[in-house]
Amino acid sequence: MSCMPDSLSLLSPTRLPTAVAVLEEPVNPCRPSPCGPNSQCREVNGQAVCSCLPTFVGSPPACRPECTVSAECTQTMACIGMKCVNPCPGPCAQNARCYVRNHSPICSCPAGYTGDPFSRCSPIPPPPPVFAEPVHVDPCVPSPCGSNAECRRVGDSPSCSCRPGYFGSPPNCRPECTINSECASNLACMQLKCRDPCPGSCGANAQCTVITHVPVCTCVEGYTGDPFVSCHPKPPPQAEPIETDPCNPSPCGPNAQCRDGICTCLPEYQGDPYRGCRPECIMSSECPRNKACMRYKCKDPCPGTCGQGALCEVINHIPTCTCPPGTEGSPFVSCRPVQQEPVYTNPCSPSPCGPNSQCREVNGQAVCSCVPGYIGSPPTCRPECVVNAECPLNQACSNQKCRDPCPGTCGVGARCNVVNHNPICSCPSGYTGDPFIRCHLKPPEPTSAPTLPCQPSPCGANAECRVAGDQPSCSC
Repeated sequence: MSCMPDSLSLLSPTRLPTAVAVLEEPVNPCRPSPCGPNSQCREVNGQAVCSCLPTFVGSPPACRPECTVSAECTQTMACIGMKCVNPCPGPCAQNARCYVRNHSPICSCPAGYTGDPFSRCSPIPPPPPVFAEPVHVDPCVPSPCGSNAECRRVGDSPSCSCRPGYFGSPPNCRPECTINSECASNLACMQLKCRDPCPGSCGANAQCTVITHVPVCTCVEGYTGDPFVSCHPKPPPQAEPIETDPCNPSPCGPNAQCRDGICTCLPEYQGDPYRGCRPECIMSSECPRNKACMRYKCKDPCPGTCGQGALCEVINHIPTCTCPPGTEGSPFVSCRPVQQEPVYTNPCSPSPCGPNSQCREVNGQAVCSCVPGYIGSPPTCRPECVVNAECPLNQACSNQKCRDPCPGTCGVGARCNVVNHNPICSCPSGYTGDPFIRCHLKPPEPTSAPTLPCQPSPCGANAECRVAGDQPSCSC
């Protein structure tokens, strides 16, 4: 087999060369994808149609996991592996029961049992024949504070606070960050903290700049070499011309050109020419919000998108076509002047009010208001609450509403008090039992022998019992 130059391979010994048709490759609107992270792009009729990947919620370009903190789940679920799941019964011991309160698994020994519900619950031994001193229960064992929190005993009550380096309020303490996008663009998420990624990234005589959370190393002026290892001074010019070509082999990286041994990025490329140059953008999220990534350049996506006479506005990298006032038609085809006869236009279609809001027409004008259950003013309507700390102390945040957490929490005949957003169940005076299941009248005390009303304790988990006038008195 022999090879010949391309200029000769097109010739035939019996006919003259003919023109070769070059077909322009059709542009794929999904390459690069305009949909943003955690999304997928499909081409439909020459247009890019974006949707979130499975297990992600929201809408492009803001697709997100089902949850990142437990406050985004229902009260009986916790955020584990970015999914809302039931945290029970894993943390509890044998013979212990587990129930979820405000996203946290609560372990307790059932009636007639005692011990550490995180290790083992054992049957309560019969009371000794003589009066025993009351046992002081540590309100921090088990801890009611949730994960990433610490409990301190203040008097007879627990005091919860987030551990150093965590933010929020118990039981929803969270780290400063888990992914880079939660930090400023000049910082990166390192060991759950937003930090400068430059220290230790570059070699000697190199300078570091952070671009979209990523450290980029370049040699300082007058130096050359690998900026990630070491930069050395550029050699002085030789007195005599050197016969060897400093650009063969080329010391440059991809998308770079060599001239006299000095590497520079090709036009429209940027970065370190000795390591590799990259285009201005790969996805639209790397461009300003009013630009889109088109053939690796941040450009205005409007030209050629809308029809004749239409207006184009770029919203979050996506061109939006509308007909100007006084015209009608399809903004993607053509906008024409409105006919002389009056045509009713609905100022609420499309709605200018933003999310979580409703639009009403009043005298031909759009009047915006938040939908029931949301507060603020359009276009920034928001739910009443996201975490308990946004509610009064006697209420808790449930399904983004500040509500009384007591209904359905305590057992039959028990009373409920709300302390720092948390429902506390106890049996009323003259009653005994498990306040989380059922309180019943105390049986009459035998007169033949003294009784100990606090043994066994009728007060439930995380409470202590004191004798007041031959009656038990429960407190947390």
